[in-house]
Formats: sequence, structure tokens, C-alpha cells
Amino acid sequence: METFNRIAPDVSLGRSVKIFGFANLYGCTVGDESRIGCFVEIQKNATVGARCKISSHSFICEGVTIEDDVFIGHHVCFINDLFPRACRPDGTLQTDVDWKVIPILVERRATIGSGAVILGGVTIGAGAIVGAGAVVTKSVAPRSVVAGNPARLLRTLEEGEAP
Repeated sequence: METFNRIAPDVSLGRSVKIFGFANLYGCTVGDESRIGCFVEIQKNATVGARCKISSHSFICEGVTIEDDVFIGHHVCFINDLFPRACRPDGTLQTDVDWKVIPILVERRATIGSGAVILGGVTIGAGAIVGAGAVVTKSVAPRSVVAGNPARLLRTLEEGEAP
């Protein structure tokens, strides 16, 4: 059966990557043994590390770096432009030269819950947990648990506590 994936020829896939139906990947890198769910888009100049799980309906835009062993829940959205506009002041459509990518880093073993929105310029620290539906506007320290809109610190994971 056809899977209806669109994997551009400039995509670099590691060993044993699994990509489920209706995914759209172009100009990106995906590490060994990662799993990409249905209806996921990963844009150019985005990187997904090894052994990651990217759940269905997630959007990973240009400038996002996801390190190894990261979990991305369903319908997570990364935003690389803090002031998006369709047109220039003269009314003509904007192009790539009219804006600057604002990078995002998700460090090793972090977890991002379903429906979270991650704004440009933030780092999600190693082993941190972002709650479902959170809007992350500022960087999250390693091993922190955050939730809400805007995301706020709930607690810090103790040594030896998951993840």
C-alpha cells in the first residue's frame, strides 16, 4: 500500500528511521531509529536526533534542532518567526530574504507534551518536561517541569527521578 509520504531527495535519514503516512520532509536531517508520525512536516535546515519520537500532526520548522532521545507529542508547533507578516510595507509578498530564522534548541531527553507551542529563540533544557498545551516563550532549564500559557515552572526533577 502506498504511504503518501513526501520525502525530498535532499533529506538525510539515519538507519532504521520509521516514517508513517502523509509526512512531508524536505532539506532536513533525521537521526538513527527515530520515528516520525502521520501528518508531520519537517522543514529545511531542521535536525531531529537519534531515537526521537515525533508524534502525529507536529510541525518542525526551519531552525529547529532536536537532540537525541526527545519525545514530541501530538500537534506540537515550533515557531521560528516572532513577527510574521505576509507582505512588505509596499504590499508585495515577502520572501525568504525578508525575515530571519530564530533558532530553537531542544536538548537531549526532553519531553514536549501534545499541543505545546514553542516560540523562537528558546532552549528546552536536557531532560525537561513541557506540559501539554503549554506556550513556551522563554528558555526552560534542564530537568524542569513547565506548563501553562505562558509556560511557568512547576518543579524541578530530583536526581534519579525520570527522565
